[in-house]
Amino acid sequence: MGDHAIDDGATVGAAADLVGVTVRTLHHWDEIGLAPPSGRTSAGYRLYTASDLDRLHRVVAYRETGLGLDAIRSVLDDATTEIGATLREQRSRLAERIRDLQRLDERLERMTDAHERGILLGDEEQTEIFGEDWDPRRSEMARSVWGGSVQWAQFAERSASRTRAQWQTLAAAMGALQRDLADAMGRGTTPGSPDADELVERHRELFSTLFPLTRQMQVCLGRMFEADAGFASHYDGISEGLATWFRQIIDESARGHGIDPETATWQ
Repeated sequence: MGDHAIDDGATVGAAADLVGVTVRTLHHWDEIGLAPPSGRTSAGYRLYTASDLDRLHRVVAYRETGLGLDAIRSVLDDATTEIGATLREQRSRLAERIRDLQRLDERLERMTDAHERGILLGDEEQTEIFGEDWDPRRSEMARSVWGGSVQWAQFAERSASRTRAQWQTLAAAMGALQRDLADAMGRGTTPGSPDADELVERHRELFSTLFPLTRQMQVCLGRMFEADAGFASHYDGISEGLATWFRQIIDESARGHGIDPETATWQ
């Protein structure tokens, strides 16, 4: 568009190009009275005069600071509006948004790490909390097996917000349960008895802090505790035969709830 056209006034399309917004935006600003064109062609079409274009540039400049249209109107039209104060207030709101976004980014980072690593503790921290026989790679190995499951996602979601202190509390509770299991087996507690069933329920409730554990799923865990060399060694290291006895009391508890442990599946 030539200088003469600017002197005469710019059409809405030309004005949109000049200030870098859409025609639809200019129509909206016209409709709300924020930046209407004041010129007319001989045919009655609206034209943006040089003064109108100056106002449009100011509107765009303040819009790019994040001010709302009502605030921009006050800045441009209200002589009592202190522009510096308005902009400082906007900066304060922006600073809070930045802090919110930083917190969101931190939560996203922890959630991402939890889905990829499981336990958000360093190797030394894990050994300190879970014991010398704990293998920090166990979480990674679990992900390789269960990473695509709903349970792994639930585990990761809870792990993302779990603190070191909460892991310590959980580890202490699990250690206490394992000692109580060994003591009960040593006393000759019978699988299916109330005392045995209470221990099974304690285990299910405690494990459910990691992810919801159904009774059928607990039966599958019991099998793994007995069959997996690592788990069997851990439980039998507490007390010889504990891995098998633990599986037996889980099975009998399941039967008491109408579940056949022979056909139980991970569900």
